[in-house]
Amino acid sequence: MASSRSKLTTSLATLLTLAAAGGACWFGAHAAAGFIEERSREEVAAALQAAGKDWVTVTTDGLQVRLTGTAPTEVDRFRAVSTAGTAVDSSRIVDAMSVTSAEALTPPAFKIELLRNDDGISVIGLIPAASDRDALIRALRHETAAPQITDLLETADHQMPENWQTAVQFGIGAAQMAPRAKISIEPGAVTVSAITDSRDEKGRLETALQRSLPAGVTLKTDISAPRPVISPFTLRFLIDENGARFDACAADNEEGRDRILAAANAAGIDGIPGCTLGLGAPTPHWADGAVAAIGAIAAMGEGTVTLSDADIALTAPASVPDETFRSAVDKLQQELPPVFSLHADHTRPEAEADEGPVEFTATLAEDQSLTMRGRIPGARMREAVDSIAKSRFASVQSGLTNDDTVPSGWTVSVIGALEALDELNAGSVQVTPEVIRLSGTSGNPAATEAAAARLAARLGAGAPYELSIRYDRHLDPALDLPDGPGCVQQLNIIMSETEIGFEPSKAAIAGDPAPTLDRISQVMTECSTFQIEAGGHTDSQGSEGFNADLSRGRAQALVTAMREAGIDVSNMTSRGYGESQPIATNETEEGREENRRIEFRLLSTHPVRNEPLPAPVTITGTTVAPEIGPAAPPVDAAASEELTTLIGPMQPQPDTMQPDQTTILRAASSAAFDAISEPVEAEEEMQGPVLPFEIRSGQVPPAMVGASEEFLPLDVREENITLPVQTPDEDTPRPSPRPGDISAAEDPDQTE
Repeated sequence: MASSRSKLTTSLATLLTLAAAGGACWFGAHAAAGFIEERSREEVAAALQAAGKDWVTVTTDGLQVRLTGTAPTEVDRFRAVSTAGTAVDSSRIVDAMSVTSAEALTPPAFKIELLRNDDGISVIGLIPAASDRDALIRALRHETAAPQITDLLETADHQMPENWQTAVQFGIGAAQMAPRAKISIEPGAVTVSAITDSRDEKGRLETALQRSLPAGVTLKTDISAPRPVISPFTLRFLIDENGARFDACAADNEEGRDRILAAANAAGIDGIPGCTLGLGAPTPHWADGAVAAIGAIAAMGEGTVTLSDADIALTAPASVPDETFRSAVDKLQQELPPVFSLHADHTRPEAEADEGPVEFTATLAEDQSLTMRGRIPGARMREAVDSIAKSRFASVQSGLTNDDTVPSGWTVSVIGALEALDELNAGSVQVTPEVIRLSGTSGNPAATEAAAARLAARLGAGAPYELSIRYDRHLDPALDLPDGPGCVQQLNIIMSETEIGFEPSKAAIAGDPAPTLDRISQVMTECSTFQIEAGGHTDSQGSEGFNADLSRGRAQALVTAMREAGIDVSNMTSRGYGESQPIATNETEEGREENRRIEFRLLSTHPVRNEPLPAPVTITGTTVAPEIGPAAPPVDAAASEELTTLIGPMQPQPDTMQPDQTTILRAASSAAFDAISEPVEAEEEMQGPVLPFEIRSGQVPPAMVGASEEFLPLDVREENITLPVQTPDEDTPRPSPRPGDISAAEDPDQTE
């Protein structure tokens, strides 16, 4: 019994021991598991926090580490798992994260860019897969006749956007209209950036694009044109009772235009006046001269200034004080660049005319029209001066006034000044009692010496002069340079005699164009300064758009070939006229052959100046006595008496600075007589009054027929010689007019 109890007790103790040990183990294991779980969670959470993955939630379950949360992208989810794997073994990680749902994919930006130039068209962009790509290329080739089309298109399998096809068709039409352009086509929108040959062409292109614009498509344009050639390069600024304004304004660049407009605003112009940017400025310092001229008018408060190429004409009204006028002119002369020549005129009222300085001015325009202003001693002398001017110049506008108080020798000086002015193609002359000033442009490189010689021949020794003459080779007849119409005529003759051929329906030159280009090169040597257009023409075969592009391409191909042959084509443009200007019927093969041609056309008669005008050659001095020929044979008494009856007795010449008696008599009488009657040989028939032989042969100084007043001493006034112009009648008819193509200086029968 005792043994049984002992065994029971032992068993219970064992059980209790085992239970206690098991309980201790359970609690120990639970504590260890909690420790491991918490430690793992903290380490993984710390690693994710350090990596910026704060959107991940970490939980543990035993050795498992569970990651939950919503990842922004699949990449972020993968990076979170990788980051957790750096803290614990990756096999313990349970990925329970989700990813944000992706938004619906947006369709791609469909767009086509057409890049067109003389070499062809490049097509770049992305189009819907449903588009007919081949049809698009065929349409471009058919509408534009481009020599080459480069297809760089890509496709995307998405639905075709609204108004896409309409915009594409309009873009193809725009490519046909603009030979040098970038055309961007998007759904419902087309942008055209193009370069045209002229402002007129720009306007036509803009109008054509607007007219063909379909509904549902918007159009943006950026079309540029080269600056026009302005000849003569002109600016005219004035201030009068109506305020300050421009009658004309030209500038050679944006900076110069801004300076000119700023000077005009400072002078009193309100707002922003227009000022044309153009080519053809005579000097890079055009803006300097314009600003200085505008400043001179502003300083006077009234007046007008005109810049025509390098010539400046300034006019001040009578209301401007003399001191103000002189001060403004002096300052302007100091500020002007050397290439400019200045002519200043101060108008005086009638009542004060006698009190002002004696002056004569004459201005010769490029068209050989002459304007004269100033004083002259009497109506008959005025008629004589007018007659001389009309015999030398194309047209004459005379504003001469009678003044008997002019200095001795005045008319002779005026005649000499007009003769010297005749050496110029354009310019002005000013005669004062102190000096004769002549300025302008001539095609004679020796015009300065020739003008001085004319003054000496007419005035004799001791007459002061100031000459400022600019040489322009384009006006030199000795160089025999062709004019614009002559250049175009020669080029068209070459094209008609040795026509350049092209491949059928293409703009590629067929055969060897070298012989024709050699002949063209010879002409263009002196014609490259003119603006010339090479115009292409076709027959009526094919569509209108195709023919327009084909003709344009062929004209450009010729210009390109000329450039590659070393010909200067910087001032040549090309244009396609298509079938619009036929010269023969298109019903026959011969007529169509004639219509397929290239013609040259002159765009401007004025050459483009590629370099500034040279500065004028300015000299001052006094005339020297001209060489005297052999002494004339003695005049018999009868002829001398007859001459005295005509012009009055000869008087001794006092010792003065004026020209000698013979010079003055020949100037005042022979010059006027030359304008009325031409000397002829004895055996020739002659219209008009017949002079005695001694007078016609130069043995005595010639005089006006009908002059009978006494010749007073020259120191009193040689203009008191009255030189009436005889009225034509049946016995003394008026001489026939000189043919228009013979000037006074060229007439072999004309003598001084």
